[in-house]
Parts: sequence; C-alpha cells; structure tokens
Amino acid sequence: MAGPGIREIKKARTRRLIADTAARLFAEHGYENVSVGDVARAAEVAEQTVYNYFRSKEHLVTDREQQIQDRLCELVRSRQAGTSPAAAIRDFTLRSVAAIRDVPPEVWRGELGHLAAVSPAVHRLALELTDRQAAALADAVADTTAVTPEVARLRGIALAGVFRIIIGDAGRRTREGQGQQRIADELYPVVENVLDELDRWFSAAGTP
Repeated sequence: MAGPGIREIKKARTRRLIADTAARLFAEHGYENVSVGDVARAAEVAEQTVYNYFRSKEHLVTDREQQIQDRLCELVRSRQAGTSPAAAIRDFTLRSVAAIRDVPPEVWRGELGHLAAVSPAVHRLALELTDRQAAALADAVADTTAVTPEVARLRGIALAGVFRIIIGDAGRRTREGQGQQRIADELYPVVENVLDELDRWFSAAGTP
C-alpha cells in the first residue's frame, strides 16, 4: 500500500508547524493575548494559510483533541466482539499519557491542559470539547452495543471523562510546577485504574 504523497506530507508539516507555533505563543504570552495574525507571522505563513488548516483561533487549541476524539470513536466502532469500549481505547489512552514526556517543553504549556488551568476562556473550550467527545462516543457505543440510548449516553460520558481527567490533572500539575516526566509517571497509573474500573463496569453489564 502506497504511503502519503509529497503534497500530503508537506501539508501535515505545515499544519504541525502552525499548531506548535500557536502553542509556543500561547505559552509565552497567554491565550487571550495572541491573535491568529501573531501565529501566522511567527510561523512565517500567510494568515489565510492558518485559516486553511484551522477554522478559528479556538481550533488552534482544540484541534489535537478533535483528532483524539476521532481515533477513540474509531477504536470503539472497530473493537472485537466481547471487548468493552473501555478496553478498546485502553492502549491508545495510556500511550497518550506516556507521550506527555515527549512534548517539547516550550509547547507543553501552550497545550489545552495548562491553558484550561490558567484561562477561563480555554477552560470553557475544554468543557465544550468534553461534551462533544461524550456525544460522539455515545453514538459509537449505541451503534455497536445493544443498550438503551440513555445507557449509551452514560457510557459516552464516562469514556470522555477519562480524557477530562487527563486534561484537568495535567493542567493542574503543570500550573503547580510539576515537570512532564513526573506528570506522566503519576498520571499513568491513575488513568490505568480508571480504565480498568470502566472495563469491569461495562463487562458486568454485558458487552454484545
């Protein structure tokens, strides 16, 4: 199977450049004090180029979380019979926690977790994102599990709550001055335990 073409690779690099530049500026100056024009100038691209990849300033903060949502829903929908939704997302979720160690420090404080901990505007964005994630995961559960819509919604909220814990805990710990290594090391078993509890709950209730 052929890999991505040169054009797709260049587009992915440009998207990453813009996202990382925005995160660095948000970390240095605060979310409210950075405009899309500031990001464009620092990334050395046209302002319209930023909008070609990100619909708004808000999406510069939440875009990676949207990609996570898409992957979570894919994992829930494609899971094997007898596998709970919590078990289906377990490895991906834990890898996401471990990857905290690898985020460049100058970018880390401009990520959603820390920004939500210090900015009321971004905190609101994080809550809205969690609500959307819960609804999307509820749809994935409903489409693949013989449960009522209300139970599917409850399971979607629970699954989205795992990433809400990650975002909230990582942001709080960063604000308190903890390093990324420590955050990842201490948050990993917490998330692991939450996922195991959800797996037992879903499995006890039946996972057709």
